[in-house]
Amino acid sequence: MFTPRHSMQIDYRERAGSGPALVLLHGIGSNADSFAGLLPFLPADWRVIAWNAPGYLGSTPLDMDWPVAADYAQALAGFLDRLDLDRVTLAGHSLGALMGTAYAVAHPDRVSRLVLASPALGHGIAPGATLSPAAQDRIDELARLGPQGFAKARAPRLVFRPQDNPELVAAVEAGMAQVTNPGYAQASRMLASGRLLDDAARLAVPTDVIVGAEDVVTPPEGARRLHAAIPAPLRGQLTEVPAAGHALATQAPLAFAQAVAAQNTPVL
Repeated sequence: MFTPRHSMQIDYRERAGSGPALVLLHGIGSNADSFAGLLPFLPADWRVIAWNAPGYLGSTPLDMDWPVAADYAQALAGFLDRLDLDRVTLAGHSLGALMGTAYAVAHPDRVSRLVLASPALGHGIAPGATLSPAAQDRIDELARLGPQGFAKARAPRLVFRPQDNPELVAAVEAGMAQVTNPGYAQASRMLASGRLLDDAARLAVPTDVIVGAEDVVTPPEGARRLHAAIPAPLRGQLTEVPAAGHALATQAPLAFAQAVAAQNTPVL
């Protein structure tokens, strides 16, 4: 089980262990608890840490209106410093893929392996420019519907065949109902300015990609483009999980955990 913890500005969850450290970064409509279902499928001795990104649950928002991925990476660096974690396996889901890649680019010596799950590529908008309709709709919808209504409207899209998996939809909805501003608006702007393909081309750590074959939020084609953008010597496995949507850790925890724990990345 995860134990709730707090380190200065960052709220996080941890499963203690004497083995390698795994750090998990959640997506835009989620939080650290979304990874709880992975724990039974991960090596029992691994130390597993899932943060709540700045502005999520008990984590303090960043101090700028429009942060970029590098700002979250800087917050992550400070967080890992406080935990005395010099080298980790890093896995980012959706928006967390932008954060994790930015961190790995800035600190390649501190990442033994990077896993990018259901990766959000970003919209490539210059910070401060007019948001795309999709990005602006995210912010407006949360303000208009409130967290509960927002989650009810959006959660079913994250699950493959939601009508057949009401318990999975309920789990996703419960997590999404905890998003608040300004954290969500900051994350939405970061997503709008993200350029994951460009960042991936600068990676210097072994990197794998995993995506649900039925993901309609970040479809497999985007994951394939990302995989191709990773420098060839560092390009690991591309896994497409059958019968799984965007909420990969919820709908396919075994496949997600196996991808994170796999030892199939290139040897440098």
